[in-house]
Amino acid sequence: MSVKRKSYNADFKAKLVLEVLEGEKTVNEIASAYGVLPLSLRNWKKQFLENRLN
Repeated sequence: MSVKRKSYNADFKAKLVLEVLEGEKTVNEIASAYGVLPLSLRNWKKQFLENRLN
Protein backbone atom coordinates (compact mmCIF):
# COMPACT_ATOMS: atom_id res chain seq x y z
CA MET A 1 0.00 0.00 0.00
CA SER A 2 1.48 3.33 -1.02
CA VAL A 3 1.23 6.59 0.87
CA LYS A 4 -0.19 9.54 -1.03
CA ARG A 5 1.86 12.72 -0.79
CA LYS A 6 0.10 15.84 0.42
CA SER A 7 -0.07 18.74 -1.95
CA TYR A 8 -0.70 22.32 -0.94
CA ASN A 9 -2.11 25.10 -3.10
CA ALA A 10 -0.32 28.38 -3.69
CA ASP A 11 -2.70 30.36 -1.46
CA PHE A 12 -1.97 28.10 1.53
CA LYS A 13 1.78 28.32 0.94
CA ALA A 14 1.66 32.10 0.60
CA LYS A 15 -0.38 32.43 3.79
CA LEU A 16 2.20 30.46 5.76
CA VAL A 17 5.17 32.28 4.22
CA LEU A 18 3.65 35.66 5.04
CA GLU A 19 3.10 34.49 8.60
CA VAL A 20 6.79 33.53 8.79
CA LEU A 21 7.84 36.90 7.39
CA GLU A 22 5.78 38.73 10.04
CA GLY A 23 8.22 37.30 12.55
CA GLU A 24 5.79 36.76 15.42
CA LYS A 25 6.32 32.97 15.41
CA THR A 26 9.19 30.73 14.40
CA VAL A 27 9.16 28.52 11.33
CA ASN A 28 8.89 25.47 13.58
CA GLU A 29 5.89 26.89 15.47
CA ILE A 30 4.01 27.71 12.28
CA ALA A 31 4.84 24.39 10.64
CA SER A 32 3.65 22.52 13.71
CA ALA A 33 0.42 24.52 13.89
CA TYR A 34 -0.48 23.75 10.26
CA GLY A 35 0.88 20.22 10.09
CA VAL A 36 3.60 20.80 7.50
CA LEU A 37 7.29 20.02 7.66
CA PRO A 38 9.56 22.91 8.69
CA LEU A 39 11.84 22.11 5.74
CA SER A 40 8.93 22.51 3.33
CA LEU A 41 8.06 25.87 4.86
CA ARG A 42 11.66 27.04 4.58
CA ASN A 43 11.72 25.99 0.90
CA TRP A 44 8.45 27.84 0.23
CA LYS A 45 9.87 30.95 1.88
CA LYS A 46 13.03 30.73 -0.23
CA GLN A 47 10.99 30.33 -3.44
CA PHE A 48 8.72 33.20 -2.44
CA LEU A 49 11.65 35.56 -1.83
CA GLU A 50 13.40 34.52 -5.06
CA ASN A 51 10.24 35.18 -7.07
CA ARG A 52 9.71 38.55 -5.40
CA LEU A 53 13.16 39.69 -6.48
CA ASN A 54 12.67 38.71 -10.13
